[in-house]
Amino acid sequence: MQGKIEGRKKSSPKGIQLSHWILVSMVVGVAIGVLWPSTAQYMKLFSTVFMHLIKLIIVPLIFSTLVVGIAGHSDDIKAVGRLALKSLFYFEVVTTLALLVGLLVVNWVQPGAGIRLPASAESIAAGGIASAQAAASKLSFVEVIEHIFPQSFFEAAAKNDVLQVVVFAILFGIGLAQVKGEHRKTIVNFSQGVSEVMFNFTKIVMWLAPFGIGGAMAYTVGSHGLGVLVGLGKLVFSLYGALLLFVVVVFLPVMWIARISPRSFFEAVREPALIAFSTASSEAALPDAIQRMEEFGVPGRIVAFVLPTGYSFNLDGTTLYLALASVFIAQAAGVHLSLNEQILMLITLMLTSKGVAAVPRASLVILSATVSRFGLPLEGVALILGVDAFMDMARTAVNLIGNCLASAVIARWEGELVQTGSTALKA
Repeated sequence: MQGKIEGRKKSSPKGIQLSHWILVSMVVGVAIGVLWPSTAQYMKLFSTVFMHLIKLIIVPLIFSTLVVGIAGHSDDIKAVGRLALKSLFYFEVVTTLALLVGLLVVNWVQPGAGIRLPASAESIAAGGIASAQAAASKLSFVEVIEHIFPQSFFEAAAKNDVLQVVVFAILFGIGLAQVKGEHRKTIVNFSQGVSEVMFNFTKIVMWLAPFGIGGAMAYTVGSHGLGVLVGLGKLVFSLYGALLLFVVVVFLPVMWIARISPRSFFEAVREPALIAFSTASSEAALPDAIQRMEEFGVPGRIVAFVLPTGYSFNLDGTTLYLALASVFIAQAAGVHLSLNEQILMLITLMLTSKGVAAVPRASLVILSATVSRFGLPLEGVALILGVDAFMDMARTAVNLIGNCLASAVIARWEGELVQTGSTALKA
């Protein structure tokens, strides 16, 4: 598994990279919206097509990555059982804290206030955002829990019901992990193959992002004017502030509890974090991160398990972003989410974010599914894409740092973190 993941580095064509094209398309889209607002109305077609392709990725990407993440790390599941349980417990606690920080910041700053988005076609067909929200509010807690468990995988897949797909994939992965011999290996290899295909599928679709983003920006500015960009700027600064707050209030206390020197740790992860930030891809930094953490004192077997598993289950920066961006879209659409609805959204993101693929802007897949689940307009996702390049770099770097820290914490938990001199804090 490690070799497969190490081989899946981010490849970029020579010349202008995707992130640069996205920035160019954003500027061009804004210019078209200002200069030719009537023409800009027709450019919504580009963003609509792009969003359809994004929704096409959801089920196979989540299913394959979760199955491989659960069943694909060892031929003997019992040999890594204790390590897996400790890792998953740590991942769940930290990502939940990330979601809480995101919700607190977005409710405090209110970056989406003042922006007005139209209802999506899906919401209009269902009777509008208001009716969708009213229907959701009538669901009891028992009915919500019942809905999580699918009657049919194919029905859940056809509806892009991410929660049900995640539950099926988790149960399928656990069942597969208990299968011995060639049958298990065949299905794991198949799932790995699907995962690899979907990684490349995502990259292909993302190369269409400049057209979708340009069209979305042109349509939004042409319909609502330049004032909409003020809210986007607030969103970017809100995310950077929330990520910094998360590092201070979560990562530093975790280091103190695990007796890990912050200075030594950040020195160790500085280079892979810069790679992750500049490329907006955690996987581009993975080989260097593995080497640095082994030099830091984490045993190779723990690094090889925790880092790849964390790429599906411990994306701290991405989960924080998902919470912040989801509520931002609700604010921009003029939809008030009650505390209960935000808690339900948090629970949804806790589950669905575990299937996020660690490739550039793949969190868009989960964000799209989440806003659809709560009857919010997908146009909000397209709007965020205009500044997503700025946010993706920061959240990817935090993802990388969080997974490196997880490997050190689990090694300390296992009593196998070997550090000397200034690399460790005294008990």
